[in-house]
Amino acid sequence: MIEKVISFRKFLHQYPDLSGKEIKTASLIKDFIQQKNPAQIIEQIGGAGLLAVFEFGEGGATILIRCELDALPIVEKNNFEHRSQNEGVSHKCGHDGHMAIVAGLIFWISECAFDKGKILLLFQPAEETGKGALMMLNDKKLENIKPDYVFALHNLPGEPMHSVIVKTGYFSASVQSLIVKLKGIQAHASEPENGINPALAIAEIVESFSGLNEHNPQSDDFFMITVIHMLLGEKNYGIAPGEGELHFTLRTWSDQKMREVEQVLKDRVKNISKKYGLSFELEWLEYFPSIYNHPDCVSLIKKAASDNDLEIKKEVNPLRFGEDFGWFSQKYKSAMFGLGAGLHTPALHHVEYDFPDELLETGMNLFKSIISEIFNSFEE
Repeated sequence: MIEKVISFRKFLHQYPDLSGKEIKTASLIKDFIQQKNPAQIIEQIGGAGLLAVFEFGEGGATILIRCELDALPIVEKNNFEHRSQNEGVSHKCGHDGHMAIVAGLIFWISECAFDKGKILLLFQPAEETGKGALMMLNDKKLENIKPDYVFALHNLPGEPMHSVIVKTGYFSASVQSLIVKLKGIQAHASEPENGINPALAIAEIVESFSGLNEHNPQSDDFFMITVIHMLLGEKNYGIAPGEGELHFTLRTWSDQKMREVEQVLKDRVKNISKKYGLSFELEWLEYFPSIYNHPDCVSLIKKAASDNDLEIKKEVNPLRFGEDFGWFSQKYKSAMFGLGAGLHTPALHHVEYDFPDELLETGMNLFKSIISEIFNSFEE
């Protein structure tokens, strides 16, 4: 069984799809799952999303296990046999491994003899852009799907192999991106007084925004703003530019803090633009709400880790990255946990990263234990 799952993971790695374009990946998942005859497969949910339903009789708990379909626009630098065949696209966040873990549960599910309950295996598109979870949850194809529990995992390089990283409350940061567009008046470089150059405003905005950073992770007011990209003028030394752009990412521990920061940033851009005679436009995008881990779900994860003799690492602070599983946690009793991918494994999104195959069985065993515990103790 595990060899089939490893082989499938490597096959998925070879044929990655970008966010919003996961039709081929979803098709591969469907073909793999159909070999164990689920009661139902629902396709094209919120795009390429896929849900496999396994039933054990009326009543009981409904448990949903979620993973991600999409890859990243990163050129693969590895030269192993299962390297990406799609130029410029590769699984550098481990979603191929997450999919293989969830899909691999079919071998165990097909042998289970639970009296009642449902297991839902959900494969979500467009996680990397922060769009997929909400698109699936808003799709009418899921309106009758009402899980009692929702779980997901994410591999974490830099943590001991097979360790389980878990935290009650906020598990990951609230993250979103911001584009600030400034418009002045272009002029001849010898007569800058005849134009309005946004350069000084750009410098002042960067300095003003940076002054808002609160890097103490133990503070409820934790805030991190990172300059991602800038645009100003052209490589033409006779022209003083009239337009400019700034791109940022924002991170807080809570969605409430994010809303507060949004207003502060808007006010500062407004005041600085007015000072320099510029017009401005703000564009908010790629929003990832905080993941909130329900205490009951965290208890189940800890028990599963203990039952499998795995090290449990309790996070003091939420993880800084964004993950749109937060949309699920806003609607259902849910939790995400981290699975240590090794102290020396390249970081997520690194060109040399590859999901460690030894985690596949560990991930499946954890989900098996969680599901079994819920089914054996669930009260209507």
